[in-house]
Amino acid sequence: MRVLGIEGTAWAASAALYDSETDTVDIQTEAYQPESGGLHPREAAEHMADHLPAVVESMLGAASRTADSDPPVDAVAFSRGPGLGPCLRITGTGARALAQRLDVPLVGVNHMIAHLEIGRHRSGFPAPVCLNASGANAHVLGYRNNRYRVLGETMDTGVGNAIDKFTRHVGWSHPGGPKVEAAAEDGEYVDLPYVVKGMDFSFSGITSAAKDRYDEGVAIEDICYSLQENIFAMLTEVSERALSLTGAAELVLGGGVAQNARLREMLASMCHQRDAAFFAPESRFLRDNAGMIAVLGAKMYDAGDTLPIGESGIDADFRPDAVPVTWRDPAQSVGPGRDVDEEITGAEATVSLDGETVCKRRNPRAYRHPTLDERLRNDRTRAEARLTGEARRAGVPTPLLRDIDLAETTLSFQHVGDCDLREALTDEGVSQLAAHLATLHRAGFVHGDPTTRNVRVEQDTGEVFLIDFGLGYYTDHPEDHAMDLHVLEASLAGTANDAERFQTVLEGSYREHGDGSVLAQLRRIEGRGRYQ
Repeated sequence: MRVLGIEGTAWAASAALYDSETDTVDIQTEAYQPESGGLHPREAAEHMADHLPAVVESMLGAASRTADSDPPVDAVAFSRGPGLGPCLRITGTGARALAQRLDVPLVGVNHMIAHLEIGRHRSGFPAPVCLNASGANAHVLGYRNNRYRVLGETMDTGVGNAIDKFTRHVGWSHPGGPKVEAAAEDGEYVDLPYVVKGMDFSFSGITSAAKDRYDEGVAIEDICYSLQENIFAMLTEVSERALSLTGAAELVLGGGVAQNARLREMLASMCHQRDAAFFAPESRFLRDNAGMIAVLGAKMYDAGDTLPIGESGIDADFRPDAVPVTWRDPAQSVGPGRDVDEEITGAEATVSLDGETVCKRRNPRAYRHPTLDERLRNDRTRAEARLTGEARRAGVPTPLLRDIDLAETTLSFQHVGDCDLREALTDEGVSQLAAHLATLHRAGFVHGDPTTRNVRVEQDTGEVFLIDFGLGYYTDHPEDHAMDLHVLEASLAGTANDAERFQTVLEGSYREHGDGSVLAQLRRIEGRGRYQ
């Protein structure tokens, strides 16, 4: 099978030819390079109109010269979105016209899923967790029940855009990422914000702080070094949390920012530390390119997933979790992993059981800068000890704290429950959990990471216990309370076969026991389309 792929979501006017028999991909790209500032939508569309037809015709000519039949390709695949509307319209129109001219099927590909599927294809991993790190996007995905489920995502801006906002502030031209990477080689660590909420994360605070540090006269090399250390550590941490939640043992990386050597180094270190496999494709498949569109397009075509004649269906806000995944075996779904009685390797700690006592030690994470790592482990150990007790006093079932050793960032707790909630999901258990979260919120704090892995269930009695308050903090803001629910709903989507039902139960119980404005805020969070 041979598929001609066309990419044109933003800056890359790209065409590619994929041959499934030889598993070879030829790519041609004309990249848009703004003269100043960031990407300008009008100029990007003009670039697409000027250069996309030429690269497509060039690739079609190459296909014709090596074809054994007419037409020279079996299908045309193109990027439907997400992306810039004007660019997508040019791309969609051109792809539709070409498919009609050749009289072959047209395949519409989600650009973000293509970034991740190319990593799965090249690695051979059957069921990895996928981290996308690109300019306008940042999220962690896991495949379950014929969809890519968003396990975690940016709360504000894409990772590349966050870096570019800083580089524009200091007067550097686009793209800023490679310039930050180069400057960071001579830098030293300075303190910058670090925001992780469950498996979601935020970059706006660190970008603003970096700008302020520059204006205060801090050496730009130090700021660049620290930007990388914190931003990439956040992405690595949420990737590890996703591996822990789902029980997956494979991670693939995609997106243009994935070309950064420090990010790949951190992810490889984390995976090595938890005995997981890691893969990042070669650079030509990381930046926006038509090769990934052609490869995924071939898989979709083989599954019969093509567009009706005369349609292109572009979507500037095309979320990856909105795509029915027709080309994968549902049995390849990630998570949940099995519960381990004697020792559990979590996202940032090792938990061991000694009789009726659970010992939890926050291990140093080799991928994080030592100063950042020590701060996070100490802060989270203190927060977990304090908020576990506060939750218990508020009436939420939690384990009793038996000992704390701050020097070793170690806590000892009473052993509670028979298994994690992800192993024993019931309507009653989810309903209890929602009521417990409402109680915490009334008491003025959040759990911070209420995934199905951080809830224990006593199966004989049905009692639900909350554990692992290390990401919790004091707040009365409905946005923060809604984030607790958002994190939980994402974890249900990633580990439950009937996630929608449990999410309905969760919201119904929270509505009964909590503040209705929190659910309204949850809808606003879900509607932001943060990584479009």
